[in-house]
Amino acid sequence: MRASIAGRVLSVVLLVLLTPVAAQDSAPLLGPSEDTIPEGPLGDAIRLGQKILTHTPTYAAQYSGSALSCTNCHSNGGRTPYASPWVGIWGVFPEYRSRNARVNILEDRINDCFERSMNGRALPFDSPEMRAILMYLRWLSSGVPTGQDGPGRGFKRIRSAAPANAERGKQVYAEKCAVCHGQDGQGMYGAQGEAVFPPLWGPRSFNIGAGMARLNTAAAFVKVAMPFGQAGTLTDQEAFDVAAYFTQQPRPDFAGKDNDWPHGDKPKDARY
Repeated sequence: MRASIAGRVLSVVLLVLLTPVAAQDSAPLLGPSEDTIPEGPLGDAIRLGQKILTHTPTYAAQYSGSALSCTNCHSNGGRTPYASPWVGIWGVFPEYRSRNARVNILEDRINDCFERSMNGRALPFDSPEMRAILMYLRWLSSGVPTGQDGPGRGFKRIRSAAPANAERGKQVYAEKCAVCHGQDGQGMYGAQGEAVFPPLWGPRSFNIGAGMARLNTAAAFVKVAMPFGQAGTLTDQEAFDVAAYFTQQPRPDFAGKDNDWPHGDKPKDARY
């Protein structure tokens, strides 16, 4: 088993190394340099927050219900433009969200991800994990004016020339995605059981209430961040097609889905 895992990881590394530089994601990373993290208790909290967000099942095990880490979607520690970066996120909350028709504070938004994308449970607001995550997001937002969106916030929306087609997407997945995420979409794991590449569907993936379970969000993320080491090489149509394929695969349910969009403004690409 370990030899098999090592062989697959090596094949991925070789794929990245052999990819022309022009095809690599060349977008500059956002946010401050890590050498600006202070020493002492504040710095310790920032570093803990970084570990929680980067290795979520390890450092927030009691709140995580999947094999994913937060940075599987918020690439490069939340620093990649248009891959839902966290730079500047500290200063834009509270804000209104139509999904729950409430004004949300940042803690609400963090727990929304834990309950949906992590398929887990909410962190107590006064928990060490929540405090550490908030410290990391505050540090990462250094220099961004309060009330102003950080650069590249969210996802850059794309459009397909034709309706998304899951059958075409299945072929794109086999050619571009399966080497990392597996033919069965269950991801690739290291010797200690940690997800080297996360599962895209199945019991250890995000649930149907996650933003990534929506076609438009998934396609936009794929376009800007995937395939690994070759970001930006898929066409908009390919991104939509492969998103149509993997978002419709079996995944955990979300118990609170009936409470979403109480004003009847559910988007067309919602999974439920």
